[in-house]
Formats: sequence, C-alpha cells, structure tokens
Amino acid sequence: MSTLAKRLLIGLVVLIALLFGAYQFMKMQTKKISPEQTVSYVNGATNVTVVYSRPYKKGRAIFGNLVPYGQVWRTGANEATTFTTNKNLTIDGKTLPAGNYTLWTIPESDTWTVIFNKKNYSWGVDFKQKPQHDATADVIRIKVPIQKVSPIVEQFTIGFQNPPEFALTLIWDDIKVLVPMSIVE
Repeated sequence: MSTLAKRLLIGLVVLIALLFGAYQFMKMQTKKISPEQTVSYVNGATNVTVVYSRPYKKGRAIFGNLVPYGQVWRTGANEATTFTTNKNLTIDGKTLPAGNYTLWTIPESDTWTVIFNKKNYSWGVDFKQKPQHDATADVIRIKVPIQKVSPIVEQFTIGFQNPPEFALTLIWDDIKVLVPMSIVE
C-alpha cells in the first residue's frame, strides 16, 4: 500500500471517528432538552411499555404550530417513540399483535389519528426534519377525539389510564388524547 493510500485510509478512519463522536455528543445534548422517559403498564403477566422523549412547551404554541395540524408527528422528540407489548391488544376493534412498534400521531384541532407502526426507526425525523414514518408499515390507525385540560401541561407526557378503562394517554399543553385498548386473553 502506498504512503498516499495509507494517509487517505487514516484520514477516513479519523473522519468516521469524529462524525460518530459528534453524533453521540448531539444525541446527549438533545436528551438534556427533551429527556427520555420509559413508562409501563404492568398487570399480572401483561407488560406494555412506551419509551419516548419529553419536550417542554417553553411558552410556545404547540399544536397547529410547533406540531402542525394534518402532518405526521413522531409523538415526542429525538428518536421515534416506541411501544412494546408482550400480549395481543385490541384497539378500536382491531388486534395489535404482541411485539415492538413505533407510535406516531397526526394531530388535528378536534381529533388525532394515532398510528402503531411495525417498522423501527433510528431517529424520528430525517435531516430535513421530516418524519421518517413509512405508512406501508402501519398496523393500526385509530382516530380519537381530543380533550381540553387545565392547567396547561408544560412537558409532553405519555402514560396509562388504569381500569375501569385501560387506555394509553398523551398529554401536552392543553390537550389530552386517550387511546382505549384492552388485553386479548
């Protein structure tokens, strides 16, 4: 191998290492702004878990502005939000098989479309800040009404509502969305 080829190879290795380090640094910085959270619903042998990043309102207009109406949202910040269930679930009369999914939403002023997608994505958006969502991998789409809440919720929050009605909850700003579901026994 010539000296020039060796230098080019070393330069390429150094460049790759720098890019990887920069990516890891940026990832850590975004986690400070929108920290990662894991929430779980555990009932007997059933375990449903959501991993997502929690952006803050910070005085901004959220829905219809920061999160545009009629467009797919990664439902959080940073990486795509993941939804994992070890049991089959029924959502809007459809079965969501046990497994790993990404959770996407399409907010509107009075309803949201909630999407369970079977594809895993390394990040929630591409370099142009467009959602990486692939609609051909959607397993379930459900349209649900919004509920207004008061006081304002500063940090985006996903959780679970326990019985009598088991539901996934999404709350931010003055909006709450419930996704009713049941466990297939």
